[in-house]
Amino acid sequence: MDFVIILQAGVATGTVLLFAALGEIFAERSGVLNLGVEGMMLIGAMSAFSVASSTGNPWLGILVAMLCAGLISQIHAFIVVTLQADQVVSGLALTFVGTGISLVLGEGLSKAGTVAQIPTFTVPLLSQIPILGPIFFTNQSVLVYLGYLLTPLAWYYINHTRPGLHLRAIGEYPSAADALGISVFRLRYFYVFVGGMFAGLGGAALSLAISPGWFSELTTNGQGWIAVGLVIFAQWDPVRAMIGSFAFGALRRLILDIQGPLTLLGFDNPFYYNSYLGFFLQMLPYAFTIIVLVIGSREAIRKRLGAPAALGEPYIRGERGK
Repeated sequence: MDFVIILQAGVATGTVLLFAALGEIFAERSGVLNLGVEGMMLIGAMSAFSVASSTGNPWLGILVAMLCAGLISQIHAFIVVTLQADQVVSGLALTFVGTGISLVLGEGLSKAGTVAQIPTFTVPLLSQIPILGPIFFTNQSVLVYLGYLLTPLAWYYINHTRPGLHLRAIGEYPSAADALGISVFRLRYFYVFVGGMFAGLGGAALSLAISPGWFSELTTNGQGWIAVGLVIFAQWDPVRAMIGSFAFGALRRLILDIQGPLTLLGFDNPFYYNSYLGFFLQMLPYAFTIIVLVIGSREAIRKRLGAPAALGEPYIRGERGK
């Protein structure tokens, strides 16, 4: 078993989770919990595949995917920011809406044939680094390299810029931010839109780069839920989100590659012997969802994990406290 190949594939598949997790970090840092990541990713995957199939331009497909997912995220923003409704219920509803729209508008796309895909390339010098070079810089998609760039930029933006300070302020103490003239409502709308665009980018990466050539309701296969859970694992930090995304991607690839060695050892049905691990992986999206709901409902747990203090709570101007 070649672990370099497993880790290389883990980086590629983990990039999808990375994009979705980065978007959710921005949304949650602003105080808005969005459980509609799965639906937005499906919208992105459908839009990207459809546009790339009809125009032959995968880059245009990515742009349309990000725009469509960003626009549908504004449904959630309107419900939870303007109408101040429950964020968990609205996010779950957004997943159902996004899934339904993508399946209706994407009907027949699985028979569309081959589509133009995002190219892959090898970085000449960096690919020669022992171990790390073949894993991170050899024959990877352009979107993978984009993930390398966006992660430190997101970390720097959140922690070391004035707009990032405003982002953290509206997620921690929105009333204080409002008193200083920072528009809590406008910025929450904006960062929910940013989160939607990142989710759309993750969906586009699935259909045009990581698992290209098809679209169906199984395209995302629960990866939006996993991304939401990874945000908690990363403690709302982009760099930790990258590590968790790549690790989970490598674990998923390991399940596929472990079947060969089991067959060589004389097991007639390797799927049976690793079925427990397979079931565990299938369970993770739903387990992560339960964890998110528990954390979102218990303030003490949120504080211990370092969650934004106002996460999941509507802001009412003039209300004392947060």
